[in-house]
Order: sequence, then structure tokens, then C-alpha cells
Amino acid sequence: MDKIKWGIIGCGDVCEVKSGPAFSKIEHSELVAVMRRNAEKAEDYASRHNVPQWFSDADELINHPEVNALYIATPPNAHAVYAQKAAAAGKPVYVEKPMGMNYAECQNMITACEEAGVSLFVAYYRRALPYFLKVKELLEKEAIGKVTSLQINLMQPPKPDDFKNVTEHNNWRTKPDISGGGYFHDLASHQLDLIEFLLGEIEDINGNAANTMDWYNAADVLTASFKFRNNASGTGHWNFTVQPDEKKDEIVILGREGFIRFSTFDGNAPIILNNPSGHKEFSLPYPAHVQQPLIQTIVNELRGKGKCPSTGKSGARANMLMDEITS
Repeated sequence: MDKIKWGIIGCGDVCEVKSGPAFSKIEHSELVAVMRRNAEKAEDYASRHNVPQWFSDADELINHPEVNALYIATPPNAHAVYAQKAAAAGKPVYVEKPMGMNYAECQNMITACEEAGVSLFVAYYRRALPYFLKVKELLEKEAIGKVTSLQINLMQPPKPDDFKNVTEHNNWRTKPDISGGGYFHDLASHQLDLIEFLLGEIEDINGNAANTMDWYNAADVLTASFKFRNNASGTGHWNFTVQPDEKKDEIVILGREGFIRFSTFDGNAPIILNNPSGHKEFSLPYPAHVQQPLIQTIVNELRGKGKCPSTGKSGARANMLMDEITS
């Protein structure tokens, strides 16, 4: 496969800047078609982004002969069915995160792609961003000595839509039948995937999940404790009910000789390193299209020129860990 000709299923908000434009900015890659159930919106996206073809029917796009790779950018409840259809059509799949509604669904996606002999990638794009690669480099160079523990703290105030009656609010991220859970599934999935990328697999995890405010039918406060295979311990605290001045987004990795502190979602926040050599800060702002570095690795792999760090098997683990925490 010399040129990757992409089709997007679900050309919504995430495709405007984060991902969509990147497909045509990478050498040997081109966005040739998009699909959205709302035909007017599909046509509008295609017109604004200079995409040659648009569809309102996913099957038409999946089976279009010019499309040889698919990006599934729908909410999670549609990931599995479209991934399996793409596999049946013999086309590699790049799917948004979280990969599926639960771990079992992810396993079905992996099996479908393996049996069809097609590649499966997941949009955990932090695995390819320079910001997080710097954190990984510091760990590999033992800048803080032996890693002993890790802390995740994500505190966010509610969105205006959260206060509406459960039957009225329109945020699909807080509807478990669409998202798989709530804000935790949308955001913590990135963090759980990232910490395994940085420190290796988690082998033991326990959690608690509570719907404390009853604003929607999903957990809004969650905690977890876990242990990595390398024997480091970790904790996580996610609270989506706090006041605006209590907002926090940090991961702290503690080692015998210091610590590394960084943000998961704020690319302008510096990476902070404290060790016996002193205090250092590293600024590595995100690129204009945050998924572009990961998409580049996918294009490279499909062309036989490299490997993508975010696969179906690695992506499914985030769902497995979330299942354990919320069960």
C-alpha cells in the first residue's frame, strides 16, 4: 500500500482540527471521503476541508473502491459495528478512543481484524506526542531513579449542560449507552493508556465509582489503586463535580531520587522535573493537529516503514482497566 486513502466515518468536532486535516498533510496519505448521517453536515465538512467525496451512508464509504483505510470518529457505541464492517471489507481501521463500550467489545474488534488480516489502531495519540515522549525519555534515563509510585488527579467542574434533567441533557459523553460511561470514560481512558505506555502494564487494580450528584446516569467521582508489573504503585482520583477554582489536571511520578509532574490535557503546562541536580521545566506545546504524529506512525506502518505505538491490543487495555474501576 503506497498511498493511504482515508475515509472518515463520523466527521464531527474531533475531525475539525485534532485529526481530520492531518490525513492530507502527511506524505503518502490523503483524505478522499467523509461520512456523517446528516448529509448536509457531511457535505459541509467535505466542502470546507476540500474532501472530494462525502456520504450519509457508512456502508457506501466503507465499500468505496477508492478508500483503502478507515478512521472511525463516531461516539463509542458505534465503534465495534463499523470496525467489524471495515474488517469484512479488508480495510485497516483507526478508531477513536475509548476503543469500545467495554473490554469484551474491544476483544471482538480485535478478533474481527485479526481474522480478516487487517491492522487495527486506536487514537491514543499521546503515545506519539513530543510532550509525553519527553516524559518517557526522562524515565528511561532514570532521571528520578527507580520509580516507586504514581498519582493521577483530574478534577473538573461540571459543564452547564450537566445540570439539566437526565432526560433533557444532550451531552453524549454523559450517556452510558452511547459513551460507555461518563466523563471518566472520555478522559481517564487517555490517562490509563498513557501510564501503561510510560511505566508498563498494570497487573492489579481496584476502584470505586459513585454518582454523587445524580446529574446524569454515570459516575461523577471515581478512585482507583493499582500496581504495575514493575512493582510501582499508583492511585487515581477523578472528580467531575468540583468548583472552577479547584480544577486540577496532573500526573505525578515519584522516584527514589525525585519526581516528574505533568498535565494530561494542557499542552502548554510545562513538564516539571525535580531531582538532586535541581529543578527543570520542559515546554513542548502540542502541534496544530494533535493526532498528526500518531497518524504518521500509522501511515508508516501501513507502508511497511515502521510501527504504530497504539494498537487494538494496547487500546483495549484502557477499557479493561476502566471496567475494573467501575465494576
